[in-house]
Amino acid sequence: MTPVSTAAGELDRPLTVVPPGERGATRIADRVVAKIASQAAREAVGMLPPDAGRPSASVVVHHEVAHVRIQLELGYPCDIGARCRKVRHQVVERVSTLAGMQVPEVVVQVERLHLDAALGAVQGRTQ
Repeated sequence: MTPVSTAAGELDRPLTVVPPGERGATRIADRVVAKIASQAAREAVGMLPPDAGRPSASVVVHHEVAHVRIQLELGYPCDIGARCRKVRHQVVERVSTLAGMQVPEVVVQVERLHLDAALGAVQGRTQ
């Protein structure tokens, strides 16, 4: 070890080495995890109608466990259950991989369904 220099001269005692596990911790802010989750939801949803809003997320993190709520809009007709399952799976995978957190629950809230324009025209509906 290298001695430490001070204004009074050199100290002969070595520097204290702190083990890696005791040096501190990295804390990832809830809003960062929410951005990861909303991006994962965007990837999972795929193509949306032009007037649909982008998926958004809110997250509560407690002791490296993230509870996620996703709000999204979907085109209709579609298999809503399958798309929500895909969103849940993608969010769990991304948050676990990128933030290193457990994700025991992902609540997917479908805020609005957008009727396919061609189907709406056939049924005599206008927007």
